[in-house]
Amino acid sequence: MFVISVLYPLTPGTTFNMDYYLKSHLSLVNRLFEPMGQRDARVFKGVSDGGEGAPTFGVITELYFDNMESLIAALVTHGAETQADIPNFTDSIPVVQINEMLVF
Repeated sequence: MFVISVLYPLTPGTTFNMDYYLKSHLSLVNRLFEPMGQRDARVFKGVSDGGEGAPTFGVITELYFDNMESLIAALVTHGAETQADIPNFTDSIPVVQINEMLVF
């Protein structure tokens, strides 16, 4: 299983419209990525910064794919469209990481 993690750092002054994100942006992502092999999506809302010096992510979203090929195909095909929607809900610049899940 391969997972793309999208982490939104929220610092003082950063805006994030959670309602738009949950209702519109995630609908867009799921509509585009599910036919390309997305198996699941999970959203986590940060409630603690983890201590002094630790990064603070207000929202972390994980999208799950069976294989790297499907994940990359989804990003190549629809990544520009999903990224173009980001200014509609935040001025945060997301951190993106692709992961291989080792434990199921």
